[in-house]
Amino acid sequence: MSSLTDTISQLLIVQKYLYQIGCPFLMFIGTVSCIINLIVFTQKNLRRSPCTIYFIAYNIMNFLYIYTALLTLVVTVGYKIDLTMYNLAICRLRLYVTILFNCLSPFYLVLASIDRVFITSPNAHTRQRSTHRFAYMCIGIGTLFWSLFHTHLLITSTIVQIAPNTFFCTLQPGFETTFGGYYSLLEQILSFSLLIILGLWSIKNIRNSARRITDIPHLSMTGRTLENRAHSTSAKDRQLIFMLLMDVIIYALFSFVFGIFLMYQQITQYDIKSNQQVQIENIVRYLCLFINGIPFCISCYANLIVSKTFRNEVKKVIFRQ
Repeated sequence: MSSLTDTISQLLIVQKYLYQIGCPFLMFIGTVSCIINLIVFTQKNLRRSPCTIYFIAYNIMNFLYIYTALLTLVVTVGYKIDLTMYNLAICRLRLYVTILFNCLSPFYLVLASIDRVFITSPNAHTRQRSTHRFAYMCIGIGTLFWSLFHTHLLITSTIVQIAPNTFFCTLQPGFETTFGGYYSLLEQILSFSLLIILGLWSIKNIRNSARRITDIPHLSMTGRTLENRAHSTSAKDRQLIFMLLMDVIIYALFSFVFGIFLMYQQITQYDIKSNQQVQIENIVRYLCLFINGIPFCISCYANLIVSKTFRNEVKKVIFRQ
């Protein structure tokens, strides 16, 4: 028992420094990432594509998540300053905005993935659905829907004592906790599945389009001009798809860890647990929350790796070309 207690104490120290040093560093690189992305995606060259509107919304939401969820974790876990333990209103507001922003960020990725399916479709009528107006409408309606859907958190959240001198801001025990757990798990699974399916769909459309263009005979100068123009448009769309797919892969890899923890939590929710087990689960929870925050902070660096267009736009911004 003493060895387990010592291990828990050491893990708590590691957790403390993770949120005192690691999480602020993650916030810093995340802030830089969001700012660079927002500057690049608002440039005239990329702003013409409706997909960039979803990227802008995605990065705004990432920025808000960094300075609500991650900043709160730094203060509460790293420095043991938790206002939610003493103020129910702050507890409810924090839980609401954290879960809402965590939901909206992948939601915008799903919308961007749908837009890429539209623009790469062989059907001309389907391609016409990829418009700025449609993007603004989807973002507005979707944001309003999810904001209203999560308003129950402003009523059902409460402060629960889960161990001696350990309080936690969470949903009310009972139906709300069960519903919240299954909802979070379902959200992770659906987001992951939709993003993967839509990404593969876009890749399939691009490959089919490339085959069709290859089969077109070079009959005239006008034909070559139109073909080159099609290739040019396809190249830009392909760059946006590469960036989107990288965001999808990053989200899937890191959010999957938290999904596993949520699954474990639901399986063991009715088990009788010792204080040591509760402490270990809390340590794992905060580790998963840290990992879950990584996709919100590294999108820009992934874009720099996979997209030549993005790198060129960053150079133009830096050197004011």
